[in-house]
Amino acid sequence: MDLRERDRAVLWHPCTQMQDHERLPPIAIRRAHGVWLEDEHGRRYLDAISSWWVNLFGHAHPTISAAVCRQAQDLEHVLLAGFTHEPAVALAERLIEMSPAEPENKKRLTRCFYADNGSTAVEVALKMSFHYWRNRGDTRKTRFIALENAYHGETLGALAVSDLPLYRESYGPLLMDVIRAPSPDCYHRKPGEGWGAYSARRFEPLARLLERHADEVCAVIIEPLVQCAGGMRMYHPVYLERLRAACDAVGVHLIADEVAVGFGRTGSMFACEQAAVSPDFLCLSKGLTGGYLALGAVLTTDEVYGAFYGDFASRIAFLHSHSYTGNPLACRAALATLGLFDERPVLEHNRLLARTMATATAHLHDHPHVAEVRQTGMIVAIELVKDKVHRVPYPWQERRGRIVYVHGLSRGVLLRPLGDVIYFMPPYVITEDEIRLMAEVATEGIERATAE
Repeated sequence: MDLRERDRAVLWHPCTQMQDHERLPPIAIRRAHGVWLEDEHGRRYLDAISSWWVNLFGHAHPTISAAVCRQAQDLEHVLLAGFTHEPAVALAERLIEMSPAEPENKKRLTRCFYADNGSTAVEVALKMSFHYWRNRGDTRKTRFIALENAYHGETLGALAVSDLPLYRESYGPLLMDVIRAPSPDCYHRKPGEGWGAYSARRFEPLARLLERHADEVCAVIIEPLVQCAGGMRMYHPVYLERLRAACDAVGVHLIADEVAVGFGRTGSMFACEQAAVSPDFLCLSKGLTGGYLALGAVLTTDEVYGAFYGDFASRIAFLHSHSYTGNPLACRAALATLGLFDERPVLEHNRLLARTMATATAHLHDHPHVAEVRQTGMIVAIELVKDKVHRVPYPWQERRGRIVYVHGLSRGVLLRPLGDVIYFMPPYVITEDEIRLMAEVATEGIERATAE
């Protein structure tokens, strides 16, 4: 059997209807370099989605690879309960140093708790917020406010605060009850209405929910600026500004899930910076290690940390743990990745790439079946619709986005749409010519998908 046949005999792939592989077998990748993946036959694919948004500086980056190899020769892993090591401490110091702070350090993140991935980072933040109020003697606070169209992960707590039926519908009976607020997603703004005005208007329902439920709410959780898995829907930073002020006013935590949008994706190192706010909990993962190893981190404040600090008999410790918490290899990969931001002006260069992405997709604004081309930093999304005027979507059963995906593979570009939303989130080492190729192939796929 070849590798694909062996795969089908034993593997169960994530986020996949396995029967699809009867018609389109998985592609066997043997190596990768830069923005390019190479399969077992030597065919190359431009990784336009950073392998599920994790890769910042390209595959097999020599600096990150060398850092991981050196670390593996000295210490591959040790438990972080009762022990410590240089990579975990150094990474925590670096993350705290670079984390978003409010003017005059009014609110500052000062403590780092490691997790295994994005979903578990969200779990940590939810539990920590709930447990904080309990330790403070406020047992009324047991609920969370989350946004419509949100996605925060697949573990049960993260799934509960998510709002995509495709992922959570089957597990409804297992999920905690969440207060749901309207999304500030600017796709639904009125003709002529700006992003800022619409996002500000959409904050009002959440403000009312906070006023009504503050006594029972632990925290509000959001994806700052871009709801990624929800179709790359985007909104204005004014929403974050107002949310931070409202949470402070009524005594509710703010959890910022920057798992997908952190580390330069939105044009700033962290999306929260664009609103000059700092959350009470900042969840990080994906790009943190440059796509090398799974690692999550939750940054929080001294105030939160202090609520768990006491003698053993107080029984207020935070006892959440993972076996691979603070894994030295993953921490070293993260330190090497963050070090690359120091070697050259990455964010400035990304702004040039973002302009190229905008120019390369500008023609699609006028496409009869493209409702919107939207962009935040290094993220561009193209939303396909059956009726552009009334924004009527294609029936989901037609899988128009999948047609684009299949065409992209035939032309050597990995485009994995979110339903009928075609998007680009490439590694930061992509060239302008590669961006133009990416847009060209996507346009061809869109023409094919909307031809009937």
